[in-house]
Amino acid sequence: MGTDHGTELKTLRPEEFDRWWDHVVRAFGGGPASTEERELDKSLTEFDRSLAVWDGDTLVGTSGAFSFRMTVPGGAVVPTAGVTMVSVAATHRRRGVLTSMMRRLLDDARAKGEPLAALFASEPAIYGRFGYGMATFQLNAEIDTGRVTPALPAGTDEVRVRYASPADVLAECEAVYAALVPRRPGMLARRPGWERAGLLDPESEREGASALQCVVAERDGEVTGYARFRTKMGWGPSGHDGTVTLEDLGALDPASEGALWRFLFGVDLMTTLRVRGRPVDDGWQHLVSDLRRCLPQQRDAGYVRLVDVGAALSARTYLTPVDVVLEVEDAFCPWNAGRWRLTGDAKGASCERTADAADLALSVRELGAAYLGGVSLLALAAAGRVRELRPGTLAEASVGFGSAVAPWLPHGF
Repeated sequence: MGTDHGTELKTLRPEEFDRWWDHVVRAFGGGPASTEERELDKSLTEFDRSLAVWDGDTLVGTSGAFSFRMTVPGGAVVPTAGVTMVSVAATHRRRGVLTSMMRRLLDDARAKGEPLAALFASEPAIYGRFGYGMATFQLNAEIDTGRVTPALPAGTDEVRVRYASPADVLAECEAVYAALVPRRPGMLARRPGWERAGLLDPESEREGASALQCVVAERDGEVTGYARFRTKMGWGPSGHDGTVTLEDLGALDPASEGALWRFLFGVDLMTTLRVRGRPVDDGWQHLVSDLRRCLPQQRDAGYVRLVDVGAALSARTYLTPVDVVLEVEDAFCPWNAGRWRLTGDAKGASCERTADAADLALSVRELGAAYLGGVSLLALAAAGRVRELRPGTLAEASVGFGSAVAPWLPHGF
């Protein structure tokens, strides 16, 4: 497949992987990458969904997709293209390379029957023109554990927390993760092999911290939660000044989660707990004695694109009954453009083509932002991104599109 400027887009062949991967590493800063990371990425790569753009025998563009399934409001798990490894050589900017790859990836997702595509954007300004909307956010914090203490949920003292090798309890931790997937929109049902990504531990990326550590929470002999973390010792004028960095945490009930947070707050010689990439409604915020001293910060995380508007809007449920005609603009995937009647409630939904007058007008980018329930249609309308054509429909639809819990993409890809 050719592009507008003489380059050629091809499906990646296994024997080209090392060259392709090296191009991605260079595009993202060229830092050191471990053999462990390279081998894991190769084992997870879906070669029939991975693309390489060539200018003669020079590789100038890369991209690909993973075959995920994403939880949507209501608990359904929907096939989703996880767009990844996107890079264009600095020598080939503005020559149609990125557009050709985005075109192919979305066409392939549609052919595979995936109603959704998702990505993490290294440069958010790039992807709006391809229909991706900012749909999930993440919470970061720097908690002063010398001055902040957590209250503990009832039953916490019944939970045992013990150290374990991350590899030895991998299956138990993955079972906890799998049980959590239907509970929160945005979570990804992982294909076999992806569980190993959580154990990736190259020394070059530790920033002087320890190797990956793990504790598990147990009730009645069953693992009900886990936390993976690193520690970094530090000393100041007044003594110890170490940092715990939380990499991953999952728990099946409040008591198990409380026991894990109690452990993280109490690691010997550590005065700071660094939290990264958590859900914005994470429960620990309601346990701590002083949230201000936790320095919480919210930032954008996952971007979502509706590949098939009808199938995507039919796959989720709605907090309150909705009956609305949407006028959808989608220049990049014109099969989505036009009017759609969405009817649904907490039990199910249907979204079909219609000739009826539109109630709301918006682009597919705004639909992607609102789809998981983390961004309200009212907020988008306040920014001029959604237009109300029939009075009263915006507020009703905005409530219906909401989610009982904040959506969260739990890890990169």
